[in-house]
Amino acid sequence: MADVYDVRARRFRERRELQAFLRRMRTLAILLVALLAAGTVGFALTEHVSAWHGFEWTLDTVATIGSIGPPRTTGGQIVKTALIVLGVGTLFYALVTVTEVFVAGHLAELLDERRTQKAIDATSDHYIICGFGRVGRQVARDLRAANARYVVVDSNPDNRELARGVGVRFIEGEASDDEILQAAGIMRARAVVACMDSDADNIFTTLSARSLRPDIAIVARAAVESSEDKLRRAGADRVISPYKASGSEMARLALHPQVSGVVDVAPEYRMEEINVVSGCEGEGRAIADIRGGAIIVGVRDPDGDFLPQPPPERVLQAGDVVMAMGTQRTMDRLERLFDRAREAARP
Repeated sequence: MADVYDVRARRFRERRELQAFLRRMRTLAILLVALLAAGTVGFALTEHVSAWHGFEWTLDTVATIGSIGPPRTTGGQIVKTALIVLGVGTLFYALVTVTEVFVAGHLAELLDERRTQKAIDATSDHYIICGFGRVGRQVARDLRAANARYVVVDSNPDNRELARGVGVRFIEGEASDDEILQAAGIMRARAVVACMDSDADNIFTTLSARSLRPDIAIVARAAVESSEDKLRRAGADRVISPYKASGSEMARLALHPQVSGVVDVAPEYRMEEINVVSGCEGEGRAIADIRGGAIIVGVRDPDGDFLPQPPPERVLQAGDVVMAMGTQRTMDRLERLFDRAREAARP
């Protein structure tokens, strides 16, 4: 937590320094304009020249060029002396201010942030990934593989460097902040993925996103089971618990090695990929004989050819992969038909 506060304090300090620099440059510009105007009027009155010639004389004096001769009157000489002192001092102060910003690297950072923000402002129908940890990086990889546009929001400056290295559009800040979400383009986004390590941060981010866009899709991560209901009440459409899901998947694969993949499509329905292994009860039987109450979505043969909605008379052979959907009861029955260990245990 202390590191988070340190990051916030550093970012606030840097932004404050940049704002101070911009104020100083604005003040210097006003002073320079006022100095040129005063010199123009001074030369016009003391040397009895036109306003344009007075401006050229003033600019020549302030820039220390000296291409125009010295004033003929005492008043003109006083004006020139004042312009030299004030002009050189102003330009020197401006040079020191700009050099300080370049040496500190703040200007490059400011320009980089503005370029990134312009790119984000031009992005629409994208996804906002809140958190760029292990889960967030995996989400980004999958979205990139699907050729989907996305923006990452994270408060960790180390993740900024990591995102910059792979060309990710990155905003450093708290994802629960309305201004940060608006900067990420939530009003034009397709969905928000809240996958930070802290459940509290995910809840607050979900609340903020839902208040800004009542119609946006929100997928949130829950580290502990007790947070799932809170995230749904906060407005999340889908809540994923990586530890719970991975643990259940590992147990299911250990119990049913013939099942190569599972997707929960509804609270009472799931879709599975079941391998037809040699020696199981379902080998050599037609789909009509084994499906029961399950829906056979498709069959992939050992050569990789996929047959959607296979006919009932299609005979299953070893090496086939059956894609089926059904309730837990019907899928458990189907799994037992392709469990070679269960078949071998029969007397």
